[in-house]
Amino acid sequence: MSKIVDIDSRRSDSYRFESMMEALAIDIAESVDDDHIRARVGQVEYLGEKLKHAGIPIVTPIGGHAVFLDARRILPSIPQQQFPAQALTAAIYLESGVRCMERGAVSAGRDKTTGKNHMPALELVRLAIPRRVYTQAHMDVTAESVIRVAENAEQIRGLRFVYEPDVLRFFQARFECIQRNANSFGD
Repeated sequence: MSKIVDIDSRRSDSYRFESMMEALAIDIAESVDDDHIRARVGQVEYLGEKLKHAGIPIVTPIGGHAVFLDARRILPSIPQQQFPAQALTAAIYLESGVRCMERGAVSAGRDKTTGKNHMPALELVRLAIPRRVYTQAHMDVTAESVIRVAENAEQIRGLRFVYEPDVLRFFQARFECIQRNANSFGD
């Protein structure tokens, strides 16, 4: 019985490998197809324009793979030491389940000598749009969520680390709100 299972598992691995290679070939072909690229960039532009039209501060020109929100302008009351981009990222996720990425002080890390956080000039939130995943309706839901969060920006509180790993802190760190308020995002 175990020999049959072993043969079947090898066959299964072979099929998985072939399937992965086929998917990779399709992915490479699509990544250089002008129509596919235009559609992808168009999807990102659609989201960016929708946010701009609603008055959401974004980085322009709009990129080909993502829209970047200006967290400092959306959350002017949160000082950089309280990680406004991370706070905005968390608020968007809590509002709608939309996952985005902080690109600010948390991502910049700490100075190895002083231990102080690097404070980059920008505090951004990246709304990356993977290829072949989202529809126009997903872009609408994302825009509506970001707009709702921005309209309630005064409810968002700054954050502090409760756990900070030595490496990849922007993936593994844990935070808590600095000022708890029953009406704030994150409570």
